[in-house]
Amino acid sequence: MLFNSVSFGIFLIIIFLLYYLVPHKYRWGFLLISSYAFYMNLHLWYGIMLFLTTLLTYGLALSLEKADNAKQKKTSLLLGIIPLVAILLFFKTANPIIGQLNDMISAGKLTIQPITMSILLPAGVSFYFFQSMGYLIDVYKGKIKAEKHFGYYALFVSFFPQLLAGPIGRADSLLPQYKKERPFVYDNVTYGLKLMAWGYFKKLVIADVFAVTVNKLFDNVESYVGLAFIIVTLMFAIEIYCDFSGYSDIAIGCAKLFGIDLMTNFKSPYYSFSIKEFWSRWHISLSTWFRDYVYIPLGGNRVPKWRNCLNLFITFLVSGFWHGSSLTYIIWGGLHGLLQIIENLIYPKGKERKKHFWQLPVTFLLICFTWIFFRANSFEDAIWIISRLFWEISDPANYLKTAGICLGLSPLAGFGMCLSVVILGIYDYFSLKYDVIKEISNQKCLIRWPIYILLLVVIALFSEKGVATEFIYFQF
Repeated sequence: MLFNSVSFGIFLIIIFLLYYLVPHKYRWGFLLISSYAFYMNLHLWYGIMLFLTTLLTYGLALSLEKADNAKQKKTSLLLGIIPLVAILLFFKTANPIIGQLNDMISAGKLTIQPITMSILLPAGVSFYFFQSMGYLIDVYKGKIKAEKHFGYYALFVSFFPQLLAGPIGRADSLLPQYKKERPFVYDNVTYGLKLMAWGYFKKLVIADVFAVTVNKLFDNVESYVGLAFIIVTLMFAIEIYCDFSGYSDIAIGCAKLFGIDLMTNFKSPYYSFSIKEFWSRWHISLSTWFRDYVYIPLGGNRVPKWRNCLNLFITFLVSGFWHGSSLTYIIWGGLHGLLQIIENLIYPKGKERKKHFWQLPVTFLLICFTWIFFRANSFEDAIWIISRLFWEISDPANYLKTAGICLGLSPLAGFGMCLSVVILGIYDYFSLKYDVIKEISNQKCLIRWPIYILLLVVIALFSEKGVATEFIYFQF
């Protein structure tokens, strides 16, 4: 069930009401059963895959801790890492390969019978695989002790608010919380509900509304040219941010209802003055995972300059491949690696990075350029878009007119989109220094309640109506 579905709303209300009726010592079990019910509602196979992953990594972590020498420890670690990576690679590459074979068969280049099989990628598999691998590596390095209680560990891997798209949790933070007694705290619950409401605003009012126009142009690129592509690329930058950060807000808020604190996953990333700063604010749980388990083991910045540049580039290529085996994702990751290398050459290690206002829009535009490859359905589509961004710009009037025709937005729709982005921008700006939700909560009733009601009314009136749309990062 999706976070933005009625069924999830009913599920959450029931689980929340029952949770605080269950004695503390059984709550971990109640949450574990609830998490598997949530996940297996999507597909029975998902629950089987999740359980096998949990069982494998639980046992190997115990063997890591009992190993008598470094060789045995390394063997136990590889027995956990290699299968997970291999399975992940299989899921990432199987369907694209099958698709390519079918295309070749249809084109007459192969004479065998068409291949119609598709591989069912378990939702969230990348996230809980990474969470499990991080746990194994931390046990291997001696940062944490292997968890002896299978139930607590199983809950760590499967906790339903974060299961499908993170934030990717760390065992040293989450496991102690599952064991700790968590009484009902009114302020925690209300804060969680408010954060969820803000997440739903970003998903339903901004991301889903923008997606209609973004999908129209990106899924039929040869029908459009010029300024329309620039505008729709900016729209996609807002869409993917609101879609994913909206999910994270809902997940963090949902966990808060049960007294669990998940890590912050986004910190106003489009207010970054550099690509490096952007990655310290965007999808923080994943970027820190790649930093700790890929970049630093490669040598990080404790190596010669050329090697550090190579480490950065490899890390971002891996990040691109994690999103998908398509060439567009690899290029997207490579571009971010290349941009960070350029920044490091401009600002050598130890040199102070002064912030200038012009760096803000330049960084944002560079990020938007890379989003073209991320969103494009193929490398050819991305090149088509880039080569036609300034088509007919020598005739400004026609350049603007063509964009208006291509986008096909009414003045009211355009105004609504602009207004929602302004609200988002104001919230993100103030959240750089303040906890906006907490600040609003501290205001008088005559101030805060109209804000709450207005937000709910806007969500009800201006969200895309119809079937709940899947969150973008579920596909990864």
